[in-house]
Amino acid sequence: MIKIGCHLSSSKGFLHMGKEAASIGANTFQFFTRNPRGSKAKAIDPEDVKAYLEFAKGQGIGEIVAHAPYTLNPCSAKEKTREFALQTMRDDLERMEYLPGNYYNFHPGSHVGQGIEKGISLIAQTLNEILTPGQRTTVLLETMAGKGSEVGSRFEELERILELVECPELVGVCLDTCHVYDAGYDIAGDLEGVLNTFDRVIGLEKLKAVHVNDTKNPMGSHKDRHEKIGEGFLGLEALRRTVHHPKLCGLPFCLETPNELAGYEAEIRLLRQKA
Repeated sequence: MIKIGCHLSSSKGFLHMGKEAASIGANTFQFFTRNPRGSKAKAIDPEDVKAYLEFAKGQGIGEIVAHAPYTLNPCSAKEKTREFALQTMRDDLERMEYLPGNYYNFHPGSHVGQGIEKGISLIAQTLNEILTPGQRTTVLLETMAGKGSEVGSRFEELERILELVECPELVGVCLDTCHVYDAGYDIAGDLEGVLNTFDRVIGLEKLKAVHVNDTKNPMGSHKDRHEKIGEGFLGLEALRRTVHHPKLCGLPFCLETPNELAGYEAEIRLLRQKA
């Protein structure tokens, strides 16, 4: 069965997210580890986590994806900003140990004029600081659209980061359909070719999760503006082909479209239908 869900609010805890996911036909979901524009994290309630894990097992909810806040920039030119990213990510990974076997996704960051190679080096340094042998969470680098000085809009950039990581078994990639299309990869017209390129450059075994989003902008625009499924330049059929592609079988697909719960339910139903 396809693992598909959406981004949910974590404000009422894990059990509540699990119940919301089940109520809309989802068997995975994504959540922010803390305020996406800030730094404060809600305390973990072990009883809530225990109740969620029991509920998820009974409902067949698979791996879930935790998303780091947008404010993190591990390749900033400012040491204070890099240190904030490091400490936040380290704390998030400690908290994720309550939910072993899941994913922690983050935006690689922007090199802000230092150059792409310096950005790659700084991101890898941060990962080497926070990754601990034996940890039970896989950290995912998200593919980016290429706004400004973003790192990660090319598969080669992500591969170079992964190459520098000292615990390679603890890292992978989350592919965002809007981002890769905006970055210039034609997943609407040549999905097979894009996946072959990913496999050649990074290796499909490193692809661990997918963000399923339509886009408000044409291919190669480098804009990063998500759209509802079927209402953007990618279109419903291209996204259905992505969700049902045999090379992506078993991965968690998470919607990040501009929607409320009812809209996500409708999109999940649409995407479960084969192209």
